Amino acid sequence: MKVLIISDMYPSTFNEVGGIFVHQQVQELQEQGCEVKVVSPVPWSPFPVKYLSKKWKRYSDIPDKMIWDGIDILYPRYLSFPRALFFAFSGQRMYRGIKNCVAKIYQEFRFDLIHAHVALPDGYAGVLLATKYHKPLVVTIHGRDFQHTVHRNAACRRAVSYVLNSASETICVSRKLQQLSIKSLGIRDKLIVVPNGIEPQDVLSRPAEFAKQQEKCLTLLSVSNLFQTKGVDLNLYALQRICKKYSELRYVLIGGGSEEKELRKLVKELGLERQVEFLGRQPHNRVMAYMAACDVFTLPSWNEGFGIVYLEAMANGKPVIGCQGEGIEDFVENGKTGMLVRPKDVDSLVEALDFLLSHPEEAKVMGERARKLVLKNYTWEKNAKKTIEVYKDVLNAR
Repeated sequence: MKVLIISDMYPSTFNEVGGIFVHQQVQELQEQGCEVKVVSPVPWSPFPVKYLSKKWKRYSDIPDKMIWDGIDILYPRYLSFPRALFFAFSGQRMYRGIKNCVAKIYQEFRFDLIHAHVALPDGYAGVLLATKYHKPLVVTIHGRDFQHTVHRNAACRRAVSYVLNSASETICVSRKLQQLSIKSLGIRDKLIVVPNGIEPQDVLSRPAEFAKQQEKCLTLLSVSNLFQTKGVDLNLYALQRICKKYSELRYVLIGGGSEEKELRKLVKELGLERQVEFLGRQPHNRVMAYMAACDVFTLPSWNEGFGIVYLEAMANGKPVIGCQGEGIEDFVENGKTGMLVRPKDVDSLVEALDFLLSHPEEAKVMGERARKLVLKNYTWEKNAKKTIEVYKDVLNAR
């Protein structure tokens, strides 16, 4: 089976961990016998656009193609506007930007189907390509489409709806997203839930360099893009309230984003400079090392479509804290495989943190229960098997 993957989230020199979950799925699909080609469209940044900001300069530095962990990836350019202006029409622009690249691929790699990650813009471009080559289209919804794009304006809403109605099958990575499809767009058909996973070999034993730190202090960890909806500020408010009780408590933050400046300012206002450490973006293996070393993983995000970082922490045997009503409810059962707190509620967060820190044995049991659950049910091997079944279904339905 030959599959063309379209994903603008794929890792690149711009961000080596961005969309790594797509890459890990692709690796496992290939391991299970699929032949795969990846097209990862990149915003076009010609002179003088590439000098508008560091971000656009880094787009221009992405090579046209490269091999990433044995996977061939092409990075064609398409017209994109700063601040996602005219986003409703980004799918057509992406199609125009990648159609020649795909035509060259098709000369030697006659793919059987197209798999696009996110509906807009990738899925929209996928619909146009599927029509041109008379191939089925599978679209995976990771959260962005239903939690952000459909709320931008009516045109974006129509574009996402068009993609899902045109696709042969839509994969939602959580039951929350499946329900949002029904609630937001009224689409019930051709929807299937296939959860994301983790790679078991990435789960590390506790590295010596971090184990030494653990002897001296308790560590809270968040791994996230630093956006407002991730609830990192709530962790800081909660930390201020419990740090006197746990004098050796520290909070490690991995990730970057638009809220970093405000979060650093908040740390100073709360007098938490000694407890909080900003590490910025880190390579995936480094992230896993910190997960192996922390005591509690806490990310009270109130807009979470799935949340692979919770799975990764759980696979390392750590108790996790997330929010009620989010995609993580598929695998985090409150009090058993983690703690679920009320969204935007510092009191609820303080209660959960205090319980886990003051009951280390129960926290350890919770983490071990979580580890077993993830390694049994939430691996990329299981994800790829279910995804291949979707591929077979849409090909047989033709």
